[in-house]
Amino acid sequence: MKEQKDFDILEMPAEGLAAYWLSIKKLIDVKRSKKVLDEEIKYTREPFIKHLLETTFTDLDEALVRRLAEAKLDTISDDYSRKMGSMKIALLAMSSQENPRISFVRMASQYPTIVISEKKAFTLAHGLMDGLSEKESDQAVLLEFDHKLQGDRLLVKMLFHIILSRKEGKQQLEQFIPHIKTPFYSNGLTQVIDGFDHRVLKLNLTAQSSEILKNSTRKMQMATEMCIGIRNKMNYDDIFKIARAYMP
Repeated sequence: MKEQKDFDILEMPAEGLAAYWLSIKKLIDVKRSKKVLDEEIKYTREPFIKHLLETTFTDLDEALVRRLAEAKLDTISDDYSRKMGSMKIALLAMSSQENPRISFVRMASQYPTIVISEKKAFTLAHGLMDGLSEKESDQAVLLEFDHKLQGDRLLVKMLFHIILSRKEGKQQLEQFIPHIKTPFYSNGLTQVIDGFDHRVLKLNLTAQSSEILKNSTRKMQMATEMCIGIRNKMNYDDIFKIARAYMP
């Protein structure tokens, strides 16, 4: 079994997530052993799914399993909210050509603690600027952008984009699009490049981020109920009914 590099509950369709848990149900029923879960835990990187696999199929009381799932959901949702909030600030900063120092302070304020100092962030961002013109630099690593990155790395990447946009123009941002793995940010960056009205851009980003967060919460709730259903040895059809309750 290979590591599931692209398994991400934020971007994964609800249908795909439901299919995943239904496949887990089938594997357990066919092999009649929970040992199959050890392999899933070993190779699953997605944090919420990994949490469910590690806690649900244990001797923990079901009520505690639910409380832990809710705590993990809140923790992950808060992390997504902070990251998307900082992305929104960055995109609007590029749209308005805001002073990068102001942009950095506003982005960093999304976090409850200082994840990186302003001085270090600007040093690293300018290092990325230098690397952009060096032929020997690894462009894939240099330009990589993914919401799964740690907060400090995301802030540096976005600061890099803001500085470049202000210095060389918004059209220079187009080279980053193929390297961005977060649709919310790549779509927003495309709108910035296309010159969307600042007010319209702000409305779009606000609405979309809200819907993405609501949808990801719903998917985590669905995953929790399906996983507990498997734990309780519900039959395949009933677990499928759980999944359908969370879909339009």
